[in-house]
Amino acid sequence: MSRYNDIDIGNWKNYGDIETDSLWIIDKRDNSGAHSGDYHGNFVPQIPYQLFSRYTKKGDWILDPFMGSGTSLIEAQRMKRNAIGIDLQQKIIDAAKVKIAEEYNSNSKIFTFCGDSSTIDIKNCLEVAGVDKVQFIIFHPPYWDIIKFSDSLQDLSNCVSLEDFLKSFGKIIENTAAFLEKNRYCAVVIGDKYANSQVVPLGFYCMNLFLEKNFLMKAIIVKNFGETKGKANQQAIWRYRALKNDFYIFKHEYIFVFKKIKD
Repeated sequence: MSRYNDIDIGNWKNYGDIETDSLWIIDKRDNSGAHSGDYHGNFVPQIPYQLFSRYTKKGDWILDPFMGSGTSLIEAQRMKRNAIGIDLQQKIIDAAKVKIAEEYNSNSKIFTFCGDSSTIDIKNCLEVAGVDKVQFIIFHPPYWDIIKFSDSLQDLSNCVSLEDFLKSFGKIIENTAAFLEKNRYCAVVIGDKYANSQVVPLGFYCMNLFLEKNFLMKAIIVKNFGETKGKANQQAIWRYRALKNDFYIFKHEYIFVFKKIKD
Protein backbone atom coordinates (compact mmCIF):
# COMPACT_ATOMS: atom_id res chain seq x y z
CA MET A 1 0.00 0.00 0.00
CA SER A 2 1.10 3.54 -0.68
CA ARG A 3 1.78 5.81 2.26
CA TYR A 4 -0.58 8.42 0.79
CA ASN A 5 -3.50 6.44 -0.70
CA ASP A 6 -5.35 3.14 -0.33
CA ILE A 7 -4.63 1.84 -3.81
CA ASP A 8 -3.41 -1.76 -3.83
CA ILE A 9 -0.95 -1.57 -6.70
CA GLY A 10 -0.88 -5.35 -6.90
CA ASN A 11 -4.49 -5.15 -8.13
CA TRP A 12 -4.02 -2.02 -10.23
CA LYS A 13 -6.28 -3.30 -13.00
CA ASN A 14 -9.26 -3.06 -10.64
CA TYR A 15 -9.08 0.75 -10.46
CA GLY A 16 -10.53 1.57 -13.86
CA ASP A 17 -12.57 4.45 -12.44
CA ILE A 18 -9.47 6.34 -11.26
CA GLU A 19 -7.94 8.76 -13.75
CA THR A 20 -4.25 8.59 -14.61
CA ASP A 21 -4.32 10.87 -17.68
CA SER A 22 -3.92 14.64 -17.57
CA LEU A 23 -7.07 15.29 -19.64
CA TRP A 24 -10.33 14.73 -17.79
CA ILE A 25 -13.51 14.55 -19.84
CA ILE A 26 -16.47 14.48 -17.48
CA ASP A 27 -19.72 14.23 -19.41
CA LYS A 28 -22.17 14.77 -16.58
CA ARG A 29 -22.03 16.16 -13.07
CA ASP A 30 -22.65 13.68 -10.27
CA ASN A 31 -25.88 14.90 -8.70
CA SER A 32 -26.51 11.78 -6.66
CA GLY A 33 -27.54 11.92 -3.02
CA ALA A 34 -26.69 15.19 -1.31
CA HIS A 35 -24.76 16.56 -4.27
CA SER A 36 -26.46 19.43 -6.06
CA GLY A 37 -25.49 21.83 -8.83
CA ASP A 38 -27.68 24.64 -7.49
CA TYR A 39 -24.87 26.64 -5.89
CA HIS A 40 -23.25 29.19 -8.19
CA GLY A 41 -19.63 28.30 -8.83
CA ASN A 42 -19.41 24.85 -7.25
CA PHE A 43 -17.40 22.15 -8.94
CA VAL A 44 -18.27 18.64 -10.05
CA PRO A 45 -17.94 16.03 -7.26
CA GLN A 46 -15.86 13.87 -9.57
CA ILE A 47 -12.92 16.24 -9.03
CA PRO A 48 -12.58 15.68 -5.26
CA TYR A 49 -13.34 11.99 -5.77
CA GLN A 50 -10.41 11.61 -8.14
CA LEU A 51 -8.04 13.69 -6.03
CA PHE A 52 -8.98 12.02 -2.75
CA SER A 53 -8.62 8.58 -4.35
CA ARG A 54 -5.09 9.34 -5.53
CA TYR A 55 -3.75 11.39 -2.63
CA THR A 56 -5.56 10.36 0.57
CA LYS A 57 -6.33 7.32 2.69
CA LYS A 58 -9.39 6.43 4.72
CA GLY A 59 -9.14 8.34 7.99
CA ASP A 60 -6.98 11.14 6.55
CA TRP A 61 -7.88 14.77 7.16
CA ILE A 62 -8.77 17.06 4.26
CA LEU A 63 -8.99 20.85 4.48
CA ASP A 64 -11.18 22.91 2.14
CA PRO A 65 -10.63 26.67 2.64
CA PHE A 66 -13.41 27.51 0.14
CA MET A 67 -16.05 24.96 1.12
CA GLY A 68 -19.03 26.72 -0.48
CA SER A 69 -21.90 24.26 -0.83
CA GLY A 70 -19.81 21.48 0.68
CA THR A 71 -19.11 19.36 -2.40
CA SER A 72 -15.68 18.21 -1.22
CA LEU A 73 -16.92 17.57 2.33
CA ILE A 74 -19.77 15.40 1.08
CA GLU A 75 -17.34 13.45 -1.07
CA ALA A 76 -14.85 13.08 1.78
CA GLN A 77 -17.63 11.73 4.00
CA ARG A 78 -18.66 9.21 1.35
CA MET A 79 -15.05 8.06 1.08
CA LYS A 80 -14.53 7.69 4.86
CA ARG A 81 -12.15 10.63 5.02
CA ASN A 82 -12.40 13.38 7.61
CA ALA A 83 -12.73 16.99 6.51
CA ILE A 84 -12.62 20.58 7.68
CA GLY A 85 -14.40 23.24 5.66
CA ILE A 86 -14.12 27.02 5.92
CA ASP A 87 -16.33 29.65 4.34
CA LEU A 88 -16.91 33.38 4.75
CA GLN A 89 -20.69 33.09 4.95
CA GLN A 90 -22.48 31.33 7.79
CA LYS A 91 -25.65 30.94 5.73
CA ILE A 92 -23.71 29.03 3.09
CA ILE A 93 -22.19 26.80 5.77
CA ASP A 94 -25.61 26.16 7.33
CA ALA A 95 -27.03 25.08 3.96
CA ALA A 96 -24.05 22.81 3.35
CA LYS A 97 -24.38 21.20 6.78
CA VAL A 98 -27.94 20.17 5.96
CA LYS A 99 -26.72 18.37 2.85
CA ILE A 100 -23.80 16.79 4.67
CA ALA A 101 -26.16 15.49 7.35
CA GLU A 102 -28.24 13.75 4.67
CA GLU A 103 -25.39 11.30 4.15
CA TYR A 104 -24.12 11.02 7.71
CA ASN A 105 -21.31 8.48 7.98
CA SER A 106 -20.08 7.43 11.41
CA ASN A 107 -16.70 6.61 9.84
CA SER A 108 -16.11 10.24 8.94
CA LYS A 109 -15.75 13.43 10.97
CA ILE A 110 -16.76 16.73 9.38
CA PHE A 111 -16.11 20.15 10.91
CA THR A 112 -17.07 23.55 9.50
CA PHE A 113 -15.89 27.02 10.46
CA CYS A 114 -16.99 30.49 9.41
CA GLY A 115 -14.18 32.91 8.70
CA ASP A 116 -11.62 34.35 6.33
CA SER A 117 -9.22 31.58 5.30
CA SER A 118 -6.36 34.07 5.10
CA THR A 119 -6.60 34.96 8.79
CA ILE A 120 -8.68 32.33 10.57
CA ASP A 121 -6.81 30.45 13.31
CA ILE A 122 -6.22 27.14 11.53
CA LYS A 123 -4.43 25.72 14.55
CA ASN A 124 -7.54 26.29 16.64
CA CYS A 125 -9.73 24.69 13.96
CA LEU A 126 -7.51 21.62 14.02
CA GLU A 127 -7.52 21.50 17.82
CA VAL A 128 -11.33 21.46 17.76
CA ALA A 129 -11.11 18.54 15.34
CA GLY A 130 -8.51 16.82 17.51
CA VAL A 131 -5.60 16.82 15.03
CA ASP A 132 -2.51 18.92 14.43
CA LYS A 133 -2.01 18.42 10.67
CA VAL A 134 -4.04 17.68 7.56
CA GLN A 135 -3.06 15.30 4.79
CA PHE A 136 -4.61 17.09 1.83
CA ILE A 137 -5.86 20.58 0.97
CA ILE A 138 -8.24 21.25 -1.87
CA PHE A 139 -8.42 24.88 -3.03
CA HIS A 140 -11.30 25.97 -5.25
CA PRO A 141 -11.18 29.76 -5.03
CA PRO A 142 -13.39 32.17 -6.95
CA TYR A 143 -12.10 32.77 -10.46
CA TRP A 144 -11.50 36.33 -9.37
CA ASP A 145 -14.58 38.46 -10.23
CA ILE A 146 -16.32 36.18 -12.74
CA ILE A 147 -18.97 35.33 -10.11
CA LYS A 148 -19.62 37.58 -7.13
CA PHE A 149 -20.22 35.40 -4.08
CA SER A 150 -20.81 38.01 -1.39
CA ASP A 151 -20.36 41.66 -0.45
CA SER A 152 -17.49 40.90 1.90
CA LEU A 153 -14.24 42.75 1.27
CA GLN A 154 -12.45 39.53 2.25
CA ASP A 155 -14.15 37.67 -0.60
CA LEU A 156 -11.66 37.04 -3.44
CA SER A 157 -14.44 37.70 -5.94
CA ASN A 158 -14.42 41.34 -4.78
CA CYS A 159 -10.71 41.97 -5.33
CA VAL A 160 -10.21 45.21 -7.24
CA SER A 161 -7.23 44.04 -9.30
CA LEU A 162 -5.36 40.94 -10.36
CA GLU A 163 -2.54 41.89 -8.01
CA ASP A 164 -4.98 42.18 -5.11
CA PHE A 165 -6.47 38.78 -5.95
CA LEU A 166 -3.10 37.04 -6.09
CA LYS A 167 -1.90 38.70 -2.90
CA SER A 168 -5.06 37.65 -1.06
CA PHE A 169 -4.98 34.11 -2.38
CA GLY A 170 -1.29 33.89 -1.48
CA LYS A 171 -2.14 34.70 2.14
CA ILE A 172 -4.71 31.90 2.16
CA ILE A 173 -2.14 29.43 0.83
CA GLU A 174 0.35 30.44 3.53
CA ASN A 175 -2.20 30.33 6.36
CA THR A 176 -3.53 26.89 5.45
CA ALA A 177 -0.55 25.06 3.95
CA ALA A 178 1.46 25.64 7.13
CA PHE A 179 -0.68 22.82 8.56
CA LEU A 180 -0.33 20.44 5.61
CA GLU A 181 1.76 17.44 6.57
CA LYS A 182 5.18 17.36 4.88
CA ASN A 183 5.38 15.19 1.76
CA ARG A 184 1.60 15.28 1.33
CA TYR A 185 -0.40 16.93 -1.41
CA CYS A 186 -2.70 19.80 -2.24
CA ALA A 187 -4.56 20.83 -5.36
CA VAL A 188 -6.08 24.00 -6.77
CA VAL A 189 -9.01 24.02 -9.18
CA ILE A 190 -9.03 27.24 -11.18
CA GLY A 191 -10.02 28.66 -14.54
CA ASP A 192 -8.97 31.66 -16.60
CA LYS A 193 -10.99 34.75 -17.43
CA TYR A 194 -11.41 37.13 -20.34
CA ALA A 195 -11.34 40.90 -19.80
CA ASN A 196 -10.44 44.01 -21.77
CA SER A 197 -10.21 42.04 -25.01
CA GLN A 198 -7.57 39.65 -23.68
CA VAL A 199 -7.19 36.39 -21.81
CA VAL A 200 -6.17 36.72 -18.17
CA PRO A 201 -4.30 33.43 -17.46
CA LEU A 202 -5.52 33.26 -13.89
CA GLY A 203 -4.72 29.58 -13.64
CA PHE A 204 -1.04 30.01 -14.38
CA TYR A 205 -0.74 33.01 -12.09
CA CYS A 206 -2.13 30.85 -9.28
CA MET A 207 0.15 27.98 -10.24
CA ASN A 208 3.13 30.29 -9.87
CA LEU A 209 2.04 31.25 -6.36
CA PHE A 210 2.58 27.67 -5.24
CA LEU A 211 5.88 27.35 -7.07
CA GLU A 212 7.11 30.56 -5.45
CA LYS A 213 6.26 29.02 -2.08
CA ASN A 214 8.50 26.01 -2.81
CA PHE A 215 5.82 23.44 -3.58
CA LEU A 216 6.76 20.65 -5.97
CA MET A 217 4.64 20.59 -9.12
CA LYS A 218 3.14 17.13 -9.61
CA ALA A 219 0.41 17.55 -12.22
CA ILE A 220 -1.25 19.95 -14.62
CA ILE A 221 -4.67 18.51 -15.40
CA VAL A 222 -7.06 20.02 -17.92
CA LYS A 223 -10.75 19.32 -17.30
CA ASN A 224 -13.57 20.11 -19.66
CA PHE A 225 -16.67 21.90 -18.60
CA GLY A 226 -19.89 22.20 -20.47
CA GLU A 227 -22.82 24.50 -19.93
CA THR A 228 -22.54 26.81 -16.93
CA LYS A 229 -25.33 28.70 -15.21
CA GLY A 230 -24.10 31.96 -16.68
CA LYS A 231 -24.18 30.55 -20.20
CA ALA A 232 -27.15 28.24 -19.86
CA ASN A 233 -28.92 27.74 -23.20
CA GLN A 234 -26.67 30.35 -24.82
CA GLN A 235 -24.26 28.14 -26.79
CA ALA A 236 -25.37 29.58 -30.11
CA ILE A 237 -24.93 33.24 -29.14
CA TRP A 238 -21.49 32.54 -27.64
CA ARG A 239 -20.46 30.74 -30.83
CA TYR A 240 -21.70 33.71 -32.86
CA ARG A 241 -19.72 36.12 -30.70
CA ALA A 242 -16.57 33.99 -30.99
CA LEU A 243 -16.84 33.79 -34.78
CA LYS A 244 -17.55 37.50 -35.07
CA ASN A 245 -14.64 38.45 -32.83
CA ASP A 246 -11.13 37.15 -32.16
CA PHE A 247 -11.57 34.90 -29.14
CA TYR A 248 -12.23 31.27 -28.25
CA ILE A 249 -14.88 30.13 -25.77
CA PHE A 250 -13.46 28.74 -22.54
CA LYS A 251 -14.28 25.04 -22.30
CA HIS A 252 -11.67 24.01 -19.75
CA GLU A 253 -10.30 24.65 -16.33
CA TYR A 254 -7.14 23.52 -14.59
CA ILE A 255 -6.41 21.23 -11.69
CA PHE A 256 -2.87 21.78 -10.43
CA VAL A 257 -1.47 19.23 -7.98
CA PHE A 258 1.44 20.07 -5.69
CA LYS A 259 3.50 18.26 -3.09
CA LYS A 260 4.70 19.97 0.07
CA ILE A 261 8.40 19.21 0.42
CA LYS A 262 9.36 21.78 3.06
CA ASP A 263 7.89 22.67 6.45
